[in-house]
Amino acid sequence: MQIDFHHTATYVTARYAGFGHRQADTVAYAAQYVDDAINSGTLRFHNGAMYTHSSSAHKMLDYRNFEKLANHHVWIPFHFLPGNGGKKAGENPAGKFIDKIICRPGSPIARDMVRACIETRNKRYGLHRLGITLHVPADSWAHQGFAGVNSHVNDVRDLDDANSSGPAFITRMEQFFGTSFNKAASSFVGDVMPLGHGAALSCPDLPFLRWTYHDHTGRLVVRDNSVEFVSAADAMCKAMQRFRSGDADMDAPGLTHDTRSKLLAFFQNNREEDKTHRHREWLKQIQKGYFEFPPVKLSYRARGAGSWKTMALGTRKLWDKKPDLFQYDPSFLDSDWKLFHDALLAHRFSIIRDILPRYGICAA
Repeated sequence: MQIDFHHTATYVTARYAGFGHRQADTVAYAAQYVDDAINSGTLRFHNGAMYTHSSSAHKMLDYRNFEKLANHHVWIPFHFLPGNGGKKAGENPAGKFIDKIICRPGSPIARDMVRACIETRNKRYGLHRLGITLHVPADSWAHQGFAGVNSHVNDVRDLDDANSSGPAFITRMEQFFGTSFNKAASSFVGDVMPLGHGAALSCPDLPFLRWTYHDHTGRLVVRDNSVEFVSAADAMCKAMQRFRSGDADMDAPGLTHDTRSKLLAFFQNNREEDKTHRHREWLKQIQKGYFEFPPVKLSYRARGAGSWKTMALGTRKLWDKKPDLFQYDPSFLDSDWKLFHDALLAHRFSIIRDILPRYGICAA
């Protein structure tokens, strides 16, 4: 999924779940920033203080560099959460180990991930971790059937767009990338790839798209992204309602029927292939009050003026370098940027070290 879902649709869903503007803004920013936190390393301050942060995406890497892209500490916990075939802990799906790794929406692993997030809801980074957590099940709807490792299970054949623009859509894909789609999982990350805007690479991420393909077994897969995206928003709403209550087992109502219908229509009708245009349309409708809560002017900047990083470090540089020294301010400890990265580490540790081993998965 791309910024129109991870940022604005997450914000709208958070408001429907009962969050006020400021909390929903934090959750939505964190959800999108998972795709924009592409730097890692140690920041050094003039007073000798240091802070080590890590990345959750690889936007600037060439999609053909599979060695670098095979970073399971990025793909597994943030973009391609293993589904264990929908089986509970201690059970195994039919097939080989790779079948445990394939991403499945609404899996017991995803529910355990939400539970772990709720258990830390009172931490200073509680809302930031919620945003990170919500990014993952959202991606699990878009990336279902694929795995965050280099494997034959990611092979795609006979990709076809069922929308009215079909032939041109597929023609652009074939002209740009050719007709071989082996190793497709490294392409299906959409927002976190430099060439992710190519038509084929964006199939799972375009909210209005209806498309088909044959998977690695030869099975025909039919996808209607609008329906899948509404299901993702409903699951996110339930997770947020449980987070707000502090009860991971709460029978959360999720989105109302009318709200689901409203979102479905919006996904279907917001048909720009360019994610920036779709995001802009969401922002416009949020400011108009289209989504049944008071109008609000929402914005997002990943870096530069107005971004979490700039506000935390007092720098307007788009990219920092290893020798850079930053002026330390005590407010850094409570900055959104630091709390996001604190939450990032907590989330990754929970997924890789605690949750996946319960399912017999050692993949990162």
